[in-house]
Amino acid sequence: VKERSAPWMVAEQLKDICRREPHSAEILAQDLENASMSITEAEKKIKAFADGHRSGGFACVTPGEADAILREFYGLGASGGAAAESGSPKILNLADFL
Repeated sequence: VKERSAPWMVAEQLKDICRREPHSAEILAQDLENASMSITEAEKKIKAFADGHRSGGFACVTPGEADAILREFYGLGASGGAAAESGSPKILNLADFL
């Protein structure tokens, strides 16, 4: 896709997800082999959301909204890595710093 185009931005966001969550890279690699799951198809989902939330002549999708749309489209689950997926929160003991 053309650099700085909407599909290119989707690809960049997907790369960011994969850097943070390597397990998502495996899911994406399989999904991207399917034409109906291409980056341009994912971009169409984000555009549809933007068009549906247009205010006057302006449409915007926040990074968090785009992340949620991409995660749903590709079936990546909630963000936050393995700890968030397992349901066990990380506990920080401030006494450890003393």
